[in-house]
Parts: sequence; C-alpha cells; structure tokens
Amino acid sequence: MDNIKVRCLSCNVELVSTSKVQCCGCPNMMRVVDNKVSAVDLTKVVMLNSISVKNNKTFLTQEDVMWQEARKQRKVRKLNFEVR
Repeated sequence: MDNIKVRCLSCNVELVSTSKVQCCGCPNMMRVVDNKVSAVDLTKVVMLNSISVKNNKTFLTQEDVMWQEARKQRKVRKLNFEVR
C-alpha cells in the first residue's frame, strides 16, 4: 500500500499515512489514518501525493451509452388538454 503525504496550510506540518493516527495539532486538526484524511477545514489541506485508483469498469455497453445520449437530446412536448 502506498503512503499518502499531506500538508496542513495552517501550521505547515507534513504528515505521511501510517497505521497510527497522526494529527498536526493546530486548530485545523488535520488527521491522517491509513489512506483517509480529515480536518476541520479541508481547504487548508494540500495533498502532496496520493493513491491513484484505476477503475475502468463500466456497466453500460456502447449501445446503451449511445441510447442515453440520444435520449438526452429529446425535446419535451407540452400537451394541451381540452377541459370540458
């Protein structure tokens, strides 16, 4: 398993993921456990490297994708009903 490396922009502490819980200690409280990162404000956290997951599984066939694209381009018709 590759380790992820993150930096807290509030206190400039860099943490590398391990099996232990690591915390930067500033008010933002960035924590790293295994491959999970959490913080009070994630906009103040920068990922220095990350794990890339390649998931190329598609459940739709090429015909299904083409049908969905054609369906998206259909126009909505308004129906006028006669009220008696």
